[in-house]
Amino acid sequence: MLTQCPFCQQPLRFSDEQVSRLEQALAQLAPGKVLNLKCPHCRETIGLDKTGLPPQKGKGCIVPPPPPALDWLHTGVYQGEEKVEDVPMALVLARPDEQRQRIGQALEAVGYQVFMAETASEALERMRFVNFSCIVFHVDMEGGVGRSTFHAHMRSLPMERRRYIFYILLSDSLHTLYDLEALARSANLTVNTRDLEHLDVILRKAIPAYEELFGAFLEEMEAYGRR
Repeated sequence: MLTQCPFCQQPLRFSDEQVSRLEQALAQLAPGKVLNLKCPHCRETIGLDKTGLPPQKGKGCIVPPPPPALDWLHTGVYQGEEKVEDVPMALVLARPDEQRQRIGQALEAVGYQVFMAETASEALERMRFVNFSCIVFHVDMEGGVGRSTFHAHMRSLPMERRRYIFYILLSDSLHTLYDLEALARSANLTVNTRDLEHLDVILRKAIPAYEELFGAFLEEMEAYGRR
């Protein structure tokens, strides 16, 4: 029986009654089918085969690659890199606490001018008048991306504006620098809050990689008079 969420790595604890029901449902499961459960921590859907575990690769289910290893994050790599250029303003939507202070310090360290917002409505109002190059959103303050009005707004932005915003999601359940997770949530970068002390290092790695990937494309768009 599964004991840990494959997405957020949090432990899964079932009562004896729940285990009994799960075993009964799994026993009745048709070959090639999966039983879907919601993780109580990250709310991701977990598929279980008849063994009570997620299906293995090659057995009819696509298994995503694991989050990247972060051993390098504690070695000081990228600490000496120059500040990122041409990224003047950043918006931070997070509760006014120590974590938000760390976020602001990290953004300033790589060259951003930082604006703080405490509510989604305040953030949206600022976005009406300022073209932010970077937006950092602590999704836990609105109950996760599925319930967030601000995240819904970001997903609905016209592409001529969205493609120029480096959008960062922070949460206790997200995985740092996990590109597949960021893509699935319509973001450019995901960061787990336990790694906030290294946020400036993470930005020095992630932003140049993003510019290397999309910079030439954006330049061609502008050359043809499009954004």
